[in-house]
Amino acid sequence: MDSLPESIELYCRAAHKYKASDLILHAGEPPIIRVSGSITPMEAPCLSLNDLMAFRNHCGVPSEATDFDASFVSVDGIRFRVNFHRQLGAEAAVLRRISNTPPDIDGLGVPSDILKSMAARKSGLLVVSGPTGSGKSTTLAALIQWVNMNLERHIVTIEDPVEYVFERDRSLFTQRAVGLDTPSFAQGLLSSLRQAPDIILLGEIRDADTAMVALQAAETGHLVLTTLHASDVGEVVERLIAFFPDGGRKGHLQVLAGQLLGILCQKLLPSTSGGMVLATEFLTNFGLSRQCIRDADLSALRDVIIQADSSESYDFLSSFLDLVTSQKITEETALLAVPNPAELRRRMRGITSSTY
Repeated sequence: MDSLPESIELYCRAAHKYKASDLILHAGEPPIIRVSGSITPMEAPCLSLNDLMAFRNHCGVPSEATDFDASFVSVDGIRFRVNFHRQLGAEAAVLRRISNTPPDIDGLGVPSDILKSMAARKSGLLVVSGPTGSGKSTTLAALIQWVNMNLERHIVTIEDPVEYVFERDRSLFTQRAVGLDTPSFAQGLLSSLRQAPDIILLGEIRDADTAMVALQAAETGHLVLTTLHASDVGEVVERLIAFFPDGGRKGHLQVLAGQLLGILCQKLLPSTSGGMVLATEFLTNFGLSRQCIRDADLSALRDVIIQADSSESYDFLSSFLDLVTSQKITEETALLAVPNPAELRRRMRGITSSTY
């Protein structure tokens, strides 16, 4: 393993100092940091190809790999999730800074009380969705930390790579990295069923095999917490349904409807006070929503969310409206973030509609 180049260490230290979420490295170019959603070039020399290749080797990237995920801890103890890749034939990397301590679930801007009640359940499936960089892993880590501080559970985490390293409080942890401790999410999840878990934290559902084993785990008495790349509740359900084989889809829909506890969708938006603020959409799955999922009726599911008690389920437009009303984001920010700005304008005028 190559020693860590001094330039990389200095860039990481600067990223931490300025509270950057990302450090972007391209060979032959100055480093760039992302702070509060905006990218800014650092006043630093261009990164040499030799230093970037040494960094790849330090992180154990195979020489033939063009895309590779790794975890990295700087000399100062700052933790990063790293993606090594190539762009226009040149070497590059993006480092996502990870806090050493999961945040307090009550301070994230998510429906924490409902999430805590779901995390205390003995079985079921909870999905957190959103684009890359929307804080999905942070939300799940905060929820797991709440469990760790309040409940006696054996928690198995399967991630690519491991982000937060948990210290035992009231719960016991078994943390596994894809590629290092298990060959894939699906295999790691299947193996975890023989490891006496109470809760399984699955970094992401990426394929049909993982989706099917996740449902099996929930159905056989385990609580499964996972993420999915989807923009809203309807798209989460749509993507899960797409994983089901045509021949047994009806039966799988029955299982999904019965085992799904909830779906939390997240978007990070620029705050009026600087930094970022979280907008959310949330489904608590019971009653009418279960029937909609059994029927794969996504239009009716959207209506259920809009018309539900806001303490149980609500849509993104309601969250945007609350953030605008409380002056945490501007109206312009909200209108740029929603798929249907006209509907948000109507709600701002007090006119509700089920059209989305």
